[in-house]
Amino acid sequence: MCGIVGYIGQRDAAPLLLEGLQRLEYRGYDSAGIAIGAKAGKTTGAGKAGGAGKTAGAAGPGKAGALKTAKAKGRVRDLEARLPKRFSGTTGIAHTRWATHGAPNDENAHPHLDATGQVALVHNGIIDNASELRARLLADGVEFSSETDSEVLAHLIGRDTSETLEEKVRGALRMIDGTYGIAVLHAAYPDRIVVARNGSPVVLGIGEKEMFVSSDVAALVSHTRQVVTLDDGEMATVKADDYRTYTTEGSRTSASPTTVEWAAESYDMGGHDTYMHKEISEQADAVDRVLRGRIDDRFSTVHLGGLNLDAREARAVRRVKILGCGSAYHAGQIGAQLIEELARVPADAEPASEFRYRNAVVDPDTLYIAVSQSGETYDTLAAVQELKRKGARVLGVVNVVGSAIARETDGGVYVHAGPEVCVVSTKCFTNTAVAFALLALHLGRIRDLSVADGKRIIAGLRRLPEQIAGILRDEERIAELAAEYANAKSMMFVGRVRGFPVAREASLKLKEVSYVHAEAYPASELKHGPLALIEPAVPTVAIVPDDELLEKNRATLEEIKARSGRILAVAHREQEKADHTIVVPKNEDELDPVLMGIPLQLLAYHSALALGRDIDKPRNLAKSVTVE
Repeated sequence: MCGIVGYIGQRDAAPLLLEGLQRLEYRGYDSAGIAIGAKAGKTTGAGKAGGAGKTAGAAGPGKAGALKTAKAKGRVRDLEARLPKRFSGTTGIAHTRWATHGAPNDENAHPHLDATGQVALVHNGIIDNASELRARLLADGVEFSSETDSEVLAHLIGRDTSETLEEKVRGALRMIDGTYGIAVLHAAYPDRIVVARNGSPVVLGIGEKEMFVSSDVAALVSHTRQVVTLDDGEMATVKADDYRTYTTEGSRTSASPTTVEWAAESYDMGGHDTYMHKEISEQADAVDRVLRGRIDDRFSTVHLGGLNLDAREARAVRRVKILGCGSAYHAGQIGAQLIEELARVPADAEPASEFRYRNAVVDPDTLYIAVSQSGETYDTLAAVQELKRKGARVLGVVNVVGSAIARETDGGVYVHAGPEVCVVSTKCFTNTAVAFALLALHLGRIRDLSVADGKRIIAGLRRLPEQIAGILRDEERIAELAAEYANAKSMMFVGRVRGFPVAREASLKLKEVSYVHAEAYPASELKHGPLALIEPAVPTVAIVPDDELLEKNRATLEEIKARSGRILAVAHREQEKADHTIVVPKNEDELDPVLMGIPLQLLAYHSALALGRDIDKPRNLAKSVTVE
């Protein structure tokens, strides 16, 4: 969940690395650091972990240059303020951290150095056997500067006696268990950066007589859109004018460049105060993109060419299991309901983090669907790999083209939400729900869904962008409501059937970005315990769609009012028993959840704004969860 950036070329590396870290700060923002290598034969001040100014001794073949490092607890701006005035060099690596091992402080910030100061390493992932290796190194007299698992790997590389940097890194990686995306500098090999990947993304950017390294293309697109994405078990040697890829066993591979879909401007704030606000406001256009070119009016269905699932195979599916984490899991719950309603196939959603550990029965007649915004979510990727090992058919619903889940699944659907930088997901959640509507319609029309119902759902899908735009035009009133409810000590979110996943996602959004405690329950479950919490200081947000369960939902409002609870309803018409109602446009019953979540994103956003939260970087969280 950390951000990695590297550069080698002719330009001064430090400004480029800082710029890249700024773009990756959503991946981790409790500390940051940078290491710069000088050209061979040139000896300047080199830093120990945490500062700058100590000269590193020579190691390895040839005359070593020197490594300079600077690290700082806090944001990238804190690191930038700490950099010495003379901090130049044309090769470097940098890192912004989300803490797993050790508290956020200068010592635990990356890059980590070996005992000689010759090796600098940045690492994303977790080394499972770090404690065992640390004990062994301590017994050999190695002194550690941090509490991290990552420093173990720096020492292993530094102590390896192999002749090449590649062999040193390969030898160290053979000793560890766990996940990693790493970039390594060595003062004795100033013409290269060595990188490796296992379970955590590493991307190479190809420039003009310069090369970039990153854990995310967001750090690269200002300089190049030609990228190479490493696979698990793959390494690369990166030089200013060349790169080569190979396995951790040493066999050459032939990774080919691809072109990044989005330009650098897509990662900018575009005049908004926060990325979250920008991404909420983009949803009408984003939904239009996920629909574009996919609707087939002739047969009242949709084209999803990337599924790699023909009609005969689709009809043979007896059950659908959807796996995701966080917002992706909630979108999967909406997707499961859509598939059951439209395709009449039993479907359910489960957290991927639970599925991968419970030794689930893998049924050959079940279609598994992995959901992830980044396509790199480690728990979901691990579940995919386990399913593939057991012979299951797995599809992916992801946003990032060429991501790990996209490559490892048998087929799938890209949601085309565009870059999402804010830690909390908004437009990608909405687009994922719409992508599931497309998939459900596709499966339904292959099976028993009528032409008339196909036309009805298509008409509803086409109405979504303008209806979303209409909801966003009501932002001022939603902001007023958010200010009124922001100081609640806790909030309850309730919904039935289609409304329950909306309630769960809205509850998560409020918690993530405002830090107001919130819980979501099926409305029918209130009387089985949660009603004990209802009081004026604990408002309830009720999802009340105008469908076959309307009267049941109104009865829930009666229960809450009878216990002096305040109610904010999200509904298709004013609700008499609610203190306030946010009215949203009516679509088809099956598609209503897509719309009912939009105003609750704004409610969370403006609650956080009223409380003075750091909206794009909520505490303790990071965007792409690439560790367990």
